[in-house]
Amino acid sequence: MKKALVVRAMICFVSATILPGRMISAQAFGAGQDWEQLVRTPAVSGYEQKLAEQIRAKLKGLSPHTDNLGNVYVTLGSGSPLRLIATPMDEPGYVVSEITADGYLRVQRLPQAPPNATFDLLHAAQPAWVVTRSGNQVNGVFAGLSVHLEPQRLNAPKMTHPDELYVDLGATSREEVRSAGVDLLDPVTLTHHDYQLGSFEYTAPGIGDHFGCVALMNLLTVLRLGEAKLSGTVTVAFVTQQWAGGRGLDRLLNEIHPDELIFVGRLLSPKSSPSASPTASENQNLLGRGILLGVSDPTTPLAGLPAELKKLAEENHLSLTETAATPPRIAGYTKPVAMPERAAQLGVATLFPVTPAETLSILDVGAITDLLYRYATGGMATTGSGGVRGSGCADCGPPLLPALVETYGASGHEAAVRKQIETWLTTSWRPEAHTHPRPVTDEAGNLILHLGDAPPGRKTPRILFVAHMDEIGYQVRSIESDGRLAVDVLGGGYAEYFLGHAVLIHKTDGSSVGGVLELPAGWDKPGFEWPHGPRSMDEPAHVYVGTRSAAETEKLGIKAGDWITIPKEYRPLIGTRANGRSFDDRVGCAALIEAVKALGPELPWRDVTFIWSTEEEVGLKGAAAAAERLAKEGHAPDFVFAIDTFVSSDSPLESKRFANAEIGKGFVIRAVDNSNITPREYVDRVVKLARENNIPVQYGVTGGGNDGAVFLRYGAVDIPLGWPLRYSHSPGEVIDTRDLDALSKIIAVLARNW
Repeated sequence: MKKALVVRAMICFVSATILPGRMISAQAFGAGQDWEQLVRTPAVSGYEQKLAEQIRAKLKGLSPHTDNLGNVYVTLGSGSPLRLIATPMDEPGYVVSEITADGYLRVQRLPQAPPNATFDLLHAAQPAWVVTRSGNQVNGVFAGLSVHLEPQRLNAPKMTHPDELYVDLGATSREEVRSAGVDLLDPVTLTHHDYQLGSFEYTAPGIGDHFGCVALMNLLTVLRLGEAKLSGTVTVAFVTQQWAGGRGLDRLLNEIHPDELIFVGRLLSPKSSPSASPTASENQNLLGRGILLGVSDPTTPLAGLPAELKKLAEENHLSLTETAATPPRIAGYTKPVAMPERAAQLGVATLFPVTPAETLSILDVGAITDLLYRYATGGMATTGSGGVRGSGCADCGPPLLPALVETYGASGHEAAVRKQIETWLTTSWRPEAHTHPRPVTDEAGNLILHLGDAPPGRKTPRILFVAHMDEIGYQVRSIESDGRLAVDVLGGGYAEYFLGHAVLIHKTDGSSVGGVLELPAGWDKPGFEWPHGPRSMDEPAHVYVGTRSAAETEKLGIKAGDWITIPKEYRPLIGTRANGRSFDDRVGCAALIEAVKALGPELPWRDVTFIWSTEEEVGLKGAAAAAERLAKEGHAPDFVFAIDTFVSSDSPLESKRFANAEIGKGFVIRAVDNSNITPREYVDRVVKLARENNIPVQYGVTGGGNDGAVFLRYGAVDIPLGWPLRYSHSPGEVIDTRDLDALSKIIAVLARNW
C-alpha cells in the first residue's frame, strides 16, 4: 500500500561515532517502536493523556508517578543532590469548541496565541485526528478552499484564524458527530506521520516538541540496562502544558524542590517566537552537529551548571553549541515557583519550527541522551540494538479505490497508476472468457480499452469515456549548489497546502526519499502574509533533503526530472465518507473500472471506448493526443463523457452561489465549467436515464476544465460527469463513496443505452 518512508526503526544504525572506538547506543536514538510512538502520538496542551499512558506503560518496571496535572516522573537513586531532568509532552493544537448543526467542528487554538504567523494556515485542507475521551483517534480533515471556485470570488476567507477553521469528519449532523464519540473539549491535531530525509534527519508535525520524550525515555532505558550508580537522586519527568504557561513544570518544581534542573525541549528565542532564532540558515548548519545549550547571552562566559555541562561535553567529544534562549516559560496569574539556581536548558536545532514539516537530526537527540547519562552517572551509555517493527500485512490487497489513491503518479509519471488499472482490468472478467478485450497503451501513455462489435456504417453512436490518471505534484528542475532541489509545479493549487509540509521525491529506480517543501521567505516574521492565489504554486520553490551540497544530493540518487508528491493515504471518515489526496481523478478511474466490470467483455452492437488519460493537470495533454489520433483514424467519437471531479461548494468556507452539489447525493452532470457548456437537451437526457434506473443524480455549474473539451473540435459533444468533491487539489479532499457507486452505475447505463 503506502510507499512512504516512514520511520520503522532505522535508529539501530551503527555508524555514528562520537569518539574513535566508541559508539552511541541504539537506545540513544530512540530505537524502533519507541521513536515512532512518541513522535506520532498527539498531545495537545492539557490533553497529553494518551502520550502519558504510553510513557507510563513503557516505564512500568520503574514505578512511575503521575500527579494531578498529568506529569509522569520516575525517581532513581537517593540522597543529595536532587536533580530534575524534565521535558514537555505537549504540542500546539486545537480543542473542539462547537459542533455545528450540520456536523462540522469549530475549534479553539491551544495555546490561544498563535506560535507563528502561518500556524493556522498550514492546517487548512490537511488530514486531522480528533482524540476522543476513550482515546480513539477519529479521522477528519481541516476544511480548505477549492482552487477552481475562487478566481472570481470577493473577500474569500484566508484560513489564517480559528474563526475560519472547520473540521470535517464526514458527518451530516451534530448527532452523527456525537455518535462517533466526538464531543466538545476533544483535542484536534494534524495526523502525525514522520518521514526520513536523505540523512539522519526526520520531519514530522510536533517533532520539535516530542524529541525530548525520546531522549529521556532512552536515558531511562540505558540507566536501567546498565544498572548505573547514581550520585544523589535523579528525577526524570515528562511534564504537561508547557505551551500553556509551563503549568506542569511549575507544579513539579513546587512538589520536589530540586537542587538542579536540566530542561530538555524547544528553546525559545529572546527575540519573539520559537521560530525567530537562530535563523533558518544557521539552524540548517547546526542540524546533526550536536546539542544546543540555551543561555541568556552567548557572549558572556558560562558559569554554574551550564559551564559544567559544557566541560562534560568537551571531555567526551560531544558537540555542544551555546545559543540565546529565554528560560523555560512559566506564566500565570500568580508568581511562579523560582527556578533552581543551578539550571540549564538543552535542545536541538530544527528547521521550519512549529510547522507540519519541522525537521531535526536524530544524531542530535542521541547526543543529548549521551550527555545526560554522563551527567547522571559519569559513565557512558551501553551499546545495544533496536527492534524493527513490521509493516503489517504485506499481502493484504486493498480495495479498488484505496489502491488507486495510494498509488503515486504525478503528471507525466503515471506508469504505476496505469499498471494498477491494467491489473484490475485484466482480472475483471472470468478466466474462461479467453477472448476478452485487452487494454493497450498509446504513445502518450494513455490506457485504452474498446468494447463492442458494432460494424462500420451501423447507426450506433461512437461513445468515449475518459478519466485522467495523473495527480498534481512537482518535478526536479535542478540541484542547487547547497543541495536543495529547485522544482517546477505539475498542476495547480494553493501553495499553502503544500509548502511547509513533507514530500516524497520519487527516483528513477522506483524508490523514494523524504524531503520538505520550503516555506516562503519571511514566513517566521511577524505580520507575514502568504502570497495567496491560484497561481501561487507557479512561484519558484525548493525542497530540502537534508544535504549540504549538490554532490551529497546526487549520492542519494536524485537527479533532474525526478518527480515529487505530498505523501497520502486513504482514510475512512464517518459513515460512507472518506479522505484522501488525488481523489481527483482516481475516483473517476475507479468508476470506469467498476463500469467495465459490470458491462463484461461483450457489448453487442455498441461502439464504446474507455480511456485512462495522462497529463490532464498540465493541460489535458493525454486526452488531446488521443483526440487527434482518433480523428485522423476516422474514429472520432460522437459523444464524450469526461469523468472527473465536480468541485463542490459543499463546505462551510465556500459560497453556495454556484457549484452547490452535496456529497452523498449522487453523481453530478458537470453541465458548465471553464472548458465546456453541455447542451441542456443532453443534460436532461442523462437525468432521465438516471431516474429510470434509480440512480441519484445532480447537475450544475462549477469551475476548471475537463478532458472531453479537447474532442469538441473534432465534432464530439462533451457531457462531463463527476462526483461532488470537497477541498479539491489538497491533502484534505473528501468524498462520499455512494457517489462513486452512482457514477459507475450511470456509466454502465450510458454504455449500453445512449
